[in-house]
Amino acid sequence: MIRERETAAVRRKFDRNARWFDAGGGTADAPWRVRLIREARGRVLEIGVGTGKNLPFYDPAGTTELVGIDLSPGMLARARFKPCRVPVTLLEMDAQRLAFPDASFDTVLASYVFCSIPDPIAALREAARVCRPDGRILLLEHMRVDRPVIGALMDAAAPLVSALVGCRINRRTVENVRLAGLTVERVEPLKGDLVKLIYARP
Repeated sequence: MIRERETAAVRRKFDRNARWFDAGGGTADAPWRVRLIREARGRVLEIGVGTGKNLPFYDPAGTTELVGIDLSPGMLARARFKPCRVPVTLLEMDAQRLAFPDASFDTVLASYVFCSIPDPIAALREAARVCRPDGRILLLEHMRVDRPVIGALMDAAAPLVSALVGCRINRRTVENVRLAGLTVERVEPLKGDLVKLIYARP
């Protein structure tokens, strides 16, 4: 019941913020998104597709089909206008309860998503469940910086940021990936300890 209330609250926040979401951050992280998506192969599930910032980067040479899900109908409404060079289906869905059979996708990926899911470990387990045993799970995430002063400041600011935009800036996502039972292949720092690419397998 608590998770359902938290999930509904996150949906409301992202619906409310959808109209200005694309204005935040500009295109500064586009090279990181390209690096994430160029690793995708076969049938791909993108968790938290949002307003579709990643959609233009998918290449038919690697991705044969894309399914993008998001909790927020407001976000999805904007994603439907984004160009995409591969066949794409956009669905409203909760990452904590994916409505797909086991081993449905060759690649499961997400960018800046596991900071906002109320139960990230449940969602990561779902990602592993729907990924084929020989597939990959690829994450581009910002997370808590484990340094005494910066980490403490992030912890202090986390409740306010979460209340405003639904994002928990002090998540330890690499640790959560391991706690969910996934195998971490490698972690690639992109902006110090703040932003990382995580390559994992179910």
